[in-house]
Order: sequence, then C-alpha cells, then structure tokens
Amino acid sequence: MSKPDKQIDRYIHEAAPFAQEILIHFRALVHKACPEVQEKIKWSFPHFDYKGEMMCSMAAFKNHCAIGFWKASLMKDAKKLKKGNEEAMGHYGKITSVKDLPDNKTIIANIKEAMKLNDDGIKLPPKKKAAATELPVPENLSKALSKNKIALQKFEAFSPSHRKEYIMWINEAKTKVTQQKRIAKTIENLSEGKSLNWKYNK
Repeated sequence: MSKPDKQIDRYIHEAAPFAQEILIHFRALVHKACPEVQEKIKWSFPHFDYKGEMMCSMAAFKNHCAIGFWKASLMKDAKKLKKGNEEAMGHYGKITSVKDLPDNKTIIANIKEAMKLNDDGIKLPPKKKAAATELPVPENLSKALSKNKIALQKFEAFSPSHRKEYIMWINEAKTKVTQQKRIAKTIENLSEGKSLNWKYNK
C-alpha cells in the first residue's frame, strides 16, 4: 500500500472545513479501490496516479470541490461525466458536501475502470494544440512591477501559466482593497522568485 503524500495532507488541512470532509472521503475511496495508487501535487492540486499515469484528481475551491478522471472520455459513463464537467472543473459537478457525491459503490467502480484503462495501456487521443494566449497584465500590477525591478524580472521570466495564475488571482478580487493586498503579496512572492502556488510546486 502506498504512503499518503505530505503535500496532499497539507492541501487538505488548508482547505475549508466543508472541503476537508469531501477530500478526505474521496481520498480514502481511491486508496481502498487502488492500494498501489501514487499521490502527487500537479497543477497545484492533488492527483492520483496508477501505473505511472494520471488516473484521477480532486480540488478544493472557495465554495465547492471538484473530482476529475483523466480518461473520463473513454469511460462507460463518459456522457454523464461530461455533463458534470460542464457544471464545474471536475466530473461530478460542483460538490459542496459528501452528499453531493455519487454513492461509494459508483465512485469505486469509476476508479476501478480508470485503473483498468491504465492497466491496458489505453491512451487518450492526442489533442490539437491551441495557440497560447496570455492574459493582459492588470494596470495596477503593471505599475507595482515597474517600481520593483527584481519582481519585474522574475515575473517576465516565469512561464505563461505561472504569470496567468497571478493575473487571474488579482482579477478575481471582488474589492479594490483585496486587489491591492493581492498585488502586494504578488510583488513579495515575485521578489523571492516564488510562483503563486509555490508551496505545492516543490
């Protein structure tokens, strides 16, 4: 049986109370269905790999959680899972409590099917490459960066995805006060060469 990943322990601990219950519940079912599972943080949220390939994932947001299956499009419930994905990032829709999840038998069946796809070496069809698009830098962030050469250099050296994380985080602020706080935190992190989710990217 594989050992729990400490980064995922921390991810769950730092999630909202409602989310902790959901994450703990799904994680336990993954380990029950797949004792050989490997836990990893990818793209700043928990993933569960099997046989060297991604199998499923879970993520906590402000008001809901999401569960995803990497090869959902190849699974028997593909249409149902796709419908759930239209409501949220994952395949079970927006999950606000354990009651929103399918029953344990269904979840375990989904996990075992995902395992079999990996066992059989079945791959997802290749995706067409989309042209990379970058979000415009908010004016307030641009001004703050212009006053800190180190932060500006680090920001420009970051990958488009890491720059996007900061820009989206700032744009999602609901008040000017919150936005200014996030900009200040961004400058502080950048000055130290840290991405937004640096704690989970080790």
